Amino acid sequence: MLQSYKETALVLVLLLVGVSSGMDLYTDLSHGASFSHVFKEGLIAFLALILVVWILYEQRQQLAQILNLKAELVQSEQQASKANSYVITARKQLSEVISKQFEEWGLSSSEREVGWLLLKGFSLKEVSAIRETHEKTVRQQASAIYKKSGLSGRHAFSAWFIEDLL
Repeated sequence: MLQSYKETALVLVLLLVGVSSGMDLYTDLSHGASFSHVFKEGLIAFLALILVVWILYEQRQQLAQILNLKAELVQSEQQASKANSYVITARKQLSEVISKQFEEWGLSSSEREVGWLLLKGFSLKEVSAIRETHEKTVRQQASAIYKKSGLSGRHAFSAWFIEDLL
């Protein structure tokens, strides 16, 4: 916004210079001023007016670019909201599948909670902090999960749910 005020002030000053130089040029021509003097003042008036046109053109280009960016932002937000609803649906479906599998493996409620946290990528230490239990307890629950599922460890446990997604 400040840039716009600066550019507006500059345009007004340049217009004043251009108009003043043009009026002085007219007066000098009517009084028979030398060619070099008329040329210099004419050049100043011309350059001032060219700069005004250039600044106004640049402002118009910037405004068009801003409007295009705003339109792109709205479009990308619309696409994201569409994708988000699809992703949310997919997450809910995956969540249901994981919960059902936990039931089939016969995991206790504590083991299910640990299983979810492990799938979310938390370390055993982080899981123990979240659940406010000892890390040894979480380690034992994780071992029970792997044993009941027939999987060799944490990586196999995570891969069991996402392996075929890629």
